[in-house]
Amino acid sequence: MTQAQTPVGMVDRLDPTPRRHSPFEQALLKFLLGSGPAGPELIALVTDPEARAAYTAAEVGQRSRDWPFLGLYRGENETVRKEGCPKVVFIGDSITEIWRYADPGFFTNGIIGRGISGQTTPQTLIRFYPDVVALRPQAVHILCGSNDIAGNTGATTPQDYKNNILAMLDIAQVNGINVLLGSITPAAGFTHSPQVRPIARIAELNDWLRHTANERGAVFIDYFSALAAEDRSLPPRYTNDGLHPNRAGYDVMRPLVVEAMRV
Repeated sequence: MTQAQTPVGMVDRLDPTPRRHSPFEQALLKFLLGSGPAGPELIALVTDPEARAAYTAAEVGQRSRDWPFLGLYRGENETVRKEGCPKVVFIGDSITEIWRYADPGFFTNGIIGRGISGQTTPQTLIRFYPDVVALRPQAVHILCGSNDIAGNTGATTPQDYKNNILAMLDIAQVNGINVLLGSITPAAGFTHSPQVRPIARIAELNDWLRHTANERGAVFIDYFSALAAEDRSLPPRYTNDGLHPNRAGYDVMRPLVVEAMRV
């Protein structure tokens, strides 16, 4: 689309802007989900500074045009609304987005994923109505927090995070949608924000999530306890980068959410 054709301001309709995975992103997914040591070719692809810089520039450009990335699932949402109400919508950040690639067979029969890599809870909250409520699901699975702790969209506070989670709870419950509230998964650090030490903050927010779920009639899913090593990190058998679960990690998470969906 040329600059002259690019929509400006408020228009009657916008086209979807689905994610088109570059070779770098495809290699990154393969690296994150794989088991065993990554081969030298794959390592070279995911550590290529030019490819990473291009990926980062594309993400920055997308956020400048559509900060919450409302366009990513616009087309898929239209299809879902035509087909009928889903059972459960999974909304969150990269851990939710990548889950669809790790276990595509799980995201069938009314279970749909609406995760977006890199997002924080204010962005997820903006997406909550079009990507969840408008689809009229029976339940929503909310899993987010790591990027808030890392400061992906700027400095924030625990109360800011809590306010966003509470807002999503309110919106879901007033619309008759059951809430499955997932704990923040373990991480001892973030490669994209190395100055942040997240262990204590994750514990603090997970305690709050558990208490809030119990208080508000939501179902709390304790992924942290199932995945964490003794030092409260995500151990190598469940991750290739210290933050994102690999397929073995998602294999641990799946039965926990399946059980929660039965409640």
